Amino acid sequence: MKGRSQLPLSSLRAFEVFGRHGRMVTAAEELYVTHGAISRQIRQLQVALGVPLIEGPKSQLRLTAAGARLAQALTNSFDAITCAIEDVTPIEEKGLKISCLGTFAMRWLIPRLPRFYRAYPAYPVIISEAWAPVEFAEGDSSFDAAIRMGPSDALGATLFMREFHGPVVATSLMDGQFDPQAIGKSPRLSTRTHPHAWADWEMNTSQTASEPSSNTFFDHTYYMLAAANAGLGVAIGTWALVEPDIRSGHLVAPHGFVPANDHYLYFSNPRSRNPAVEAFRSWLLEEGERFHSP
Repeated sequence: MKGRSQLPLSSLRAFEVFGRHGRMVTAAEELYVTHGAISRQIRQLQVALGVPLIEGPKSQLRLTAAGARLAQALTNSFDAITCAIEDVTPIEEKGLKISCLGTFAMRWLIPRLPRFYRAYPAYPVIISEAWAPVEFAEGDSSFDAAIRMGPSDALGATLFMREFHGPVVATSLMDGQFDPQAIGKSPRLSTRTHPHAWADWEMNTSQTASEPSSNTFFDHTYYMLAAANAGLGVAIGTWALVEPDIRSGHLVAPHGFVPANDHYLYFSNPRSRNPAVEAFRSWLLEEGERFHSP
């Protein structure tokens, strides 16, 4: 291969991703192909180059010395290409890509975005729902930044708002009797994305809720809160998500709210060259300050 037109770009890309992750499965997930497709691309590249790039058993593949040199060179090259594309792409076209918890985006973030646009009209925000752990350190460049919940001292994160939690129940279900003991006898509502919410609250308050008459699990927090508003039972609500319902009187919190284990964090992608990343971080810190604790 002596000319650029002969470069096996698909194989080089597959090998570069494997070089960063060191696992065929992870490389396949990043490129949205099968494990076998990555393996075939790397085999074809080795044949084309006439040099082994990986070695070891299938369960513990590793780069050879030549493979390590090539992988690093490819990563640098693809990074340079990405930067070059971003430099010539207008901000209005690429936007600020944010990976965010779905219910938090709907109930807290999006209602406040008009204030961000007034302060930064040149930075459109593109929000995608996700709750998987952030892996920017692994080279993920799909998003410019991410919002997740986690411990306040999480590595590489900016804590922009602390969270509080507590049992919430529809006013109609309480029938005007705000008896804290009544919630223990009510049907319990839970979410599969945070199945330990009740146990966490009990630990943080040194309380033990009585055995509920039933426990219904929902796939998303949004559905669980909708069920609570409909009077189907009592749920552990986080203040950022239920504050509008509490203030409107649709939900009540007989036990109040206590500090939660996890808080809202902003992760900046170190590979992003988008100038809006820092602007959005500063704005989130301001919004976190504006949002009153329970």
